[in-house]
Amino acid sequence: MNLSPPRGTRDFFPEELRYRNWLFGHFREVARLFAFEEYDAPVVESEELYTRKAGEEIVDQLYSFQDKGGRKLALRPEMTPSLSRLVLQKGGSLALPLKWFSIPQCWRYERMTRGRRREHYQWNIDVFGVGEVTAEAEILSVLTTFFSRLGLTPDDVVVKISSRKILETVLAEAGIADDRFAPVCVLIDKLEKMPREAVEAGMAELGVAADVIDRILQIASMDSLDAVAASIGEDNDGVRELGQLLTQAESYGIGQWLRFDASLVRGLAYYTGIVFEAADTGAQLRAICGGGRYDRLLSSFGGKDIPACGFGFGDAVITELLKDKGLLPQLDQQVDDVVFPFGAELRQPAAEVASRLRSQGRSVDLVLEDKKMKWAFRHADQVGASRLVLLAPEEWSRGLVRVHDMATSEERDLILADL
Repeated sequence: MNLSPPRGTRDFFPEELRYRNWLFGHFREVARLFAFEEYDAPVVESEELYTRKAGEEIVDQLYSFQDKGGRKLALRPEMTPSLSRLVLQKGGSLALPLKWFSIPQCWRYERMTRGRRREHYQWNIDVFGVGEVTAEAEILSVLTTFFSRLGLTPDDVVVKISSRKILETVLAEAGIADDRFAPVCVLIDKLEKMPREAVEAGMAELGVAADVIDRILQIASMDSLDAVAASIGEDNDGVRELGQLLTQAESYGIGQWLRFDASLVRGLAYYTGIVFEAADTGAQLRAICGGGRYDRLLSSFGGKDIPACGFGFGDAVITELLKDKGLLPQLDQQVDDVVFPFGAELRQPAAEVASRLRSQGRSVDLVLEDKKMKWAFRHADQVGASRLVLLAPEEWSRGLVRVHDMATSEERDLILADL
């Protein structure tokens, strides 16, 4: 039997799970600081939840199957469709604005690189019911607060921002049909991953004229919002909203994290306005996280649209970046007491002592079999115990236990009440 996990997936031994719990703890604490509530949904959903738009990479990356009832199901590749389903399920009974977060496990069958796996956990932050860029400013502040908590700075991470409305304007002026907008976005999203010629060829196959392709790529190459404004007009909705966002960002004190990048469109079809993506400044890793506004997603499921925006933040890339920066903490097992009986006749009293300590909230490792004293000391050291509590026949006959302080090596005999 091959003892490795399926390709692209991970085992979490206790030492790895300590790091995952540490990271998730920061996810949850930052969400709490901004008053977001946690939710969850099944890891298996109806396949149609993810196939609403043809041409997206995500459709080809689904882990999909039929259950015994013939229903077409899929492991969730992202959380936003599940969130939308939950919002629609509650209908008008939800109080808006809604601020929710989750940390789901997601699955995509894709090519693996450093920081990219076929399963990963993803921190999702979403706001429903706010149509103004104040929502984007708030969730970007969530994002940068998290980076700061982990010791990262704007020298380490940049958050690129843009708006799909800029590209929409260029295509509309050229008379390009709406149904080609999403496929064009998918191609532009690949500009950093494939040659420009391949992107141009893909647009040509979609029926986009050569002069329009040149115009699209000219705009996409701009790294200044002023340059875009000069090209398509300052009254453009995308330009105006980005200007408002940058002003809001200064109020939050996060402006130094942000950088305009007109080539950023994000690959998912449902984004409708501002989009953003965080990356390491050295460009050694794939995107750390990404998100944006998706005001028209609910109608694709047959519901009434509600303005919404959010981001998805994977656990894999940020871990690689923290390793590179030397920012991962040393996380050892934490045990308060190891209780060690001298011989089988003291096992029952040792269990009583351990139970007494545990009832007071202490983490206690009770030695369950006959071991030598040397082993007990070594074991207490290995599990990071603060104390070794020894039950020896003579001391126990007088109602005492011997306590060895692992840090100072000091020992003293205590009655149970003092233990």
